[in-house]
Amino acid sequence: MLDFIVCVGGIYVFFLSWSTLQERVTSAEYGEDHQRFRFTIVLNTLQAIVASAVGYLYIHFIQRKPMLHMNGHRWKRFFQVAFLSSSASPFGYMALQYINYPTMTLAKTCKMVPVMMMNKLLYRRHYPTYKYAVVAMVTVGVSAFMLFKTSSKSGTSKLEAVENSMYGLFLVLVNLAIDGAVNSTQDQVFAEDPEITGQHMMCMMNVCSTILMGIWLLNPFNPELASALRFLYTHPRALIDIGMFSFCGAMGQCFVFYTLAKFGSLTLTTVTVTRKFLTILISVFYNGHKLNARQWSSTGLVFAGITLDVYKKQASKKALLATATAETHIPLNVNVGEAKQKPLATTTVDADADQKEKMHSHSSVHRRTASQKSGRVDGTSQESVALDSSMRRRRLVDVTAG
Repeated sequence: MLDFIVCVGGIYVFFLSWSTLQERVTSAEYGEDHQRFRFTIVLNTLQAIVASAVGYLYIHFIQRKPMLHMNGHRWKRFFQVAFLSSSASPFGYMALQYINYPTMTLAKTCKMVPVMMMNKLLYRRHYPTYKYAVVAMVTVGVSAFMLFKTSSKSGTSKLEAVENSMYGLFLVLVNLAIDGAVNSTQDQVFAEDPEITGQHMMCMMNVCSTILMGIWLLNPFNPELASALRFLYTHPRALIDIGMFSFCGAMGQCFVFYTLAKFGSLTLTTVTVTRKFLTILISVFYNGHKLNARQWSSTGLVFAGITLDVYKKQASKKALLATATAETHIPLNVNVGEAKQKPLATTTVDADADQKEKMHSHSSVHRRTASQKSGRVDGTSQESVALDSSMRRRRLVDVTAG
């Protein structure tokens, strides 16, 4: 119970802090000149550096396991995942310029939609019917959330705000589509190579992301790195926020992997879903975002769909466990029945042996008496004594074997 409380507390503390810092870093105005930090590649690079370092320390000191032996194929697969992951993040940060953080958080609960789509398109996987019902509920909920959004503007300004919101939602959908490809590729990597664990993926994927984004930033025709360093030098508060943001994200991933290994995916899904809902609440009340009644209803529809998904997963796992338990017990019952029948057969054989032994014993006694009366012991009496002794030895062997 203590482990569970620590895991849930770690996920809530670090990821709620991470989400709050993410909104602050991407939307806050720093300094007297009210400048925003818009250098998303630099932000992702710093986060990847911290995450890879924390992942290595987790494997080495917490799990006490050696690092994964790398070969050409593994490097290729990790770079593939890293490239997709690095390509997805900028779209999410750009979306925050057009939509607020609660909208993006709610839209990201649709992640199962692109994941299912990419799995069907790339790997021809199939899903049960309830999955499509869940996807429909989540999609309708997010769409309604966007349509029911109120605005104090009117006329052309209101139309422009709606267009910006739709464009921001489009950027989130692009981010989710690439994330779906990332998750599908990760699943394929885990299926191909059982030695790769989640911690290995966390560490090596971020190492490869750091290399890829480092090459991009060191490009002499790209001024982003120099501009970001200049911004951080003049606005040191932003550097503190970025450092805390990267650290909280990396530590949150460690608690996610530990919870997954300790309590399973169902518990982890429940915790992360409630964490996203708390993220929306914190963003609404802490940063002053306003939601109307219809938007709250749309939010409830989204989380109802996710709850249905969690419930169905739990029910299917219980059914599989019951089936496996039944299959395990069937052979045991058969063996027990056979074992119960064996003593009966042995008893029958023993009774026959006892009866035969008694018959031979009576026959031997009669023969010995007749021999003694005649004053001789003939060959028949010797044969009977030998047979009597043989029957006793066989009886002893049967009892010992039983």
